[in-house]
Amino acid sequence: MTRRKLTADEIDLWQEVVKKAERLHPGTHSTPPALPLPKPKPTKQIIPRIDSFELGSRARKKPTKHDLKPAISDRLFNTPVQMDQKAFTRMKRGKLRPEGKLDLHGMRVDSAHPALIRFILTAQASGKRLVLVVTGKGKDRDEPGPIPTPRGVLRHQVPQWLLLAPLAQAVLQVTPAHVSHGGGGAYYVYLRRTR
Repeated sequence: MTRRKLTADEIDLWQEVVKKAERLHPGTHSTPPALPLPKPKPTKQIIPRIDSFELGSRARKKPTKHDLKPAISDRLFNTPVQMDQKAFTRMKRGKLRPEGKLDLHGMRVDSAHPALIRFILTAQASGKRLVLVVTGKGKDRDEPGPIPTPRGVLRHQVPQWLLLAPLAQAVLQVTPAHVSHGGGGAYYVYLRRTR
């Protein structure tokens, strides 16, 4: 078992205690043995390191991807084609004529959603395959406010409603309309056949 060595603070404290202590037997004058002082530690000389610095030298080389939701048109263009490829190409070019049209201009969300459900289910029941839903492009808001509101609320809501129940079972494909049928303010909705 090795004995622990005293630290410099412990030695200093002991020296203070010895100076202030009174002897029990004043007749004896033996001096206490002096404790050895610890060896001084060598001090390292700190040399400041000066590197050349360029702005952005340690920045990541790859740009970081943000988890921002893509635009509605980008999401619709990236969805896989569920219908016949030849008919899909003709539809996107505006060569197929829609068999029905629903215009949601000027409607609020609470009245547009039931109208859309009624229109799509009625069109499917009557055997129609391609219908056009016009939402409009929307107008810019006067007050931007702290919460960002997308331009054209119906333009963003209609594709989502078409992919949810009860319309999901009726809809085969949704894509933005050709310029001749309304462009970015309208959607082609290709319906499934009723069985």
